[in-house]
Amino acid sequence: MKVKINNFEMAYAEAGSGTPLLFIHGFPLSKAIWLPQLEALNTSFQIITPDLRGHGDSESVPGPYSMQMLAGDLNALLDNLGINQPVVICGHSMGGYLTFEFFRQYPQRVAGIILTATRAADDPPEGKTNRDNAAQNVMQDGITPIVEGMLPKIVSPASFDKNPELVESVKAIMMGASVEGTVGALMAMKERPDSTPTLEEIKVPSLVIHGRGDQIIPLAEAEQMAGSIQDCEFVIFDNAGHLPSLEDPQLFNNVVRDFMQQL
Repeated sequence: MKVKINNFEMAYAEAGSGTPLLFIHGFPLSKAIWLPQLEALNTSFQIITPDLRGHGDSESVPGPYSMQMLAGDLNALLDNLGINQPVVICGHSMGGYLTFEFFRQYPQRVAGIILTATRAADDPPEGKTNRDNAAQNVMQDGITPIVEGMLPKIVSPASFDKNPELVESVKAIMMGASVEGTVGALMAMKERPDSTPTLEEIKVPSLVIHGRGDQIIPLAEAEQMAGSIQDCEFVIFDNAGHLPSLEDPQLFNNVVRDFMQQL
């Protein structure tokens, strides 16, 4: 499905009824990482999985992007869908950065927060430089080099070695991002604010999910983040890296379902 919002066409999938659960993908991915959740959880909840601008099936539009802009896109999507009640928002990696921004801008719309393979801190200076270099490379050579560089890191070493079908699926998802969307997202992440002060402002039920084999964000950082949120559950996935929703979907669905039922 597609809807025209904020001067671009946003693609999204929606299924089920009940408490709305909004899933936000990471970089440079798409709503496809949430397919196991869309299929398994729609019997209990209203599942909404959008593609951020320039990713997946959403329209590719030139930047600059910002977290504030992307949060506005999500807000406009909820308005378009006629969802007035507060939602539970689940953000993966870059989607977690966006979850913090959405909470700051639209706190009245948030009933609960699920943070998956993400962090609260902003980029250090060297991280910002890396974003600039990556954007320059994408503009020169397309997204293939960045995809090939990220692929061995985005899943756990065990998944990379023993699950080639998953690796190929993730590669195909990443290759679906446009150059404009990739560069826009890189700059939005580079300029994102530090969300560490936001952690103590979160008063809604929260859940942090992190893979023990995450090679992008250290487990200790996720544990510290969870400990800084007032009402927060922390779950470690032993058999996952940076993509727990795809690497261990059954456990992911069970954990999310249990969390939702406690709200």
